[in-house]
Amino acid sequence: MAALKKTSRRLMMSAGILAYRKGARGLEVLLVHPGGPFWRKKDDGAWSIPKGEIDAAEAPEQVARREFVQELGPSASIGPLRPLGEIRQRGGKRVIAFAGEGHFEPAALTSNTFDIEWPPRSGRRQSFPEVDRAEWFDIEFARTKMLSAQVELLDRLLAIAAESDGK
Repeated sequence: MAALKKTSRRLMMSAGILAYRKGARGLEVLLVHPGGPFWRKKDDGAWSIPKGEIDAAEAPEQVARREFVQELGPSASIGPLRPLGEIRQRGGKRVIAFAGEGHFEPAALTSNTFDIEWPPRSGRRQSFPEVDRAEWFDIEFARTKMLSAQVELLDRLLAIAAESDGK
């Protein structure tokens, strides 16, 4: 039973990257929309930072970098990372986030895939992209698109940006 609890906790921890760039609209962030049939018709409040589960032997920053490439594709690049801290999502998953200046053209998206039984109880397995869309958003619009628990990461990024501008 103790091993089960340990495994459950580990699966509830992810690491991800809030990529940003300075664009014509000011500071913009890169968000991804989850693929698959459950998210197909959801938009506002469904977007996320690219992230993935942390294995016990992995460092959060390395997981965040790996997931960034797996979810976006090999053309995605990210500069040095700064820690944004941890947030807790509604389902209890903890996310350790980092921020870094990124370069990515959303049309170049080539996400990894996952398989599920679809339609439910059909006995058929289908493959879906983990991420079906990626897009750059200005900060205020990103607030409407992101999972509510991740919106706090935008405020943390803005605090870092203000600190950098003040130097």
